[in-house]
Amino acid sequence: MTTVQRPEMTVNLSLTDEAAAQVRNFMDAEQVSAETSGLRVSVMPGGCAGFKYGLNIEEQPLDDDIIVEKDGLKFFIDAFSAQYLEGTRIDYVSNVNGNGFTFNNPSATGGCGCGSSFSS
Repeated sequence: MTTVQRPEMTVNLSLTDEAAAQVRNFMDAEQVSAETSGLRVSVMPGGCAGFKYGLNIEEQPLDDDIIVEKDGLKFFIDAFSAQYLEGTRIDYVSNVNGNGFTFNNPSATGGCGCGSSFSS
């Protein structure tokens, strides 16, 4: 993994091959430039456990974003989210309950039944 960073911040984020393939599919569907666009990975207050994850395809990063590059994909992360995402592994799963991205976050101290929010 190559991390392009603001001088004062870095974040270690990884994703499975299946998650990378799904991100590429979503980017193709959005018809955005692979050279400048990326996936915004964010943490926001909310959810039943205190915080929730957000994913969104964006055409370019904000000036103060941390940019993580992995397997030809760019991930845009704001400073608030970075503190909660360190070491997180993103996967994409398909099962009888549905399809979607999952987050294995080593700094999460709790979660909820829905699997989309956590506490830290």
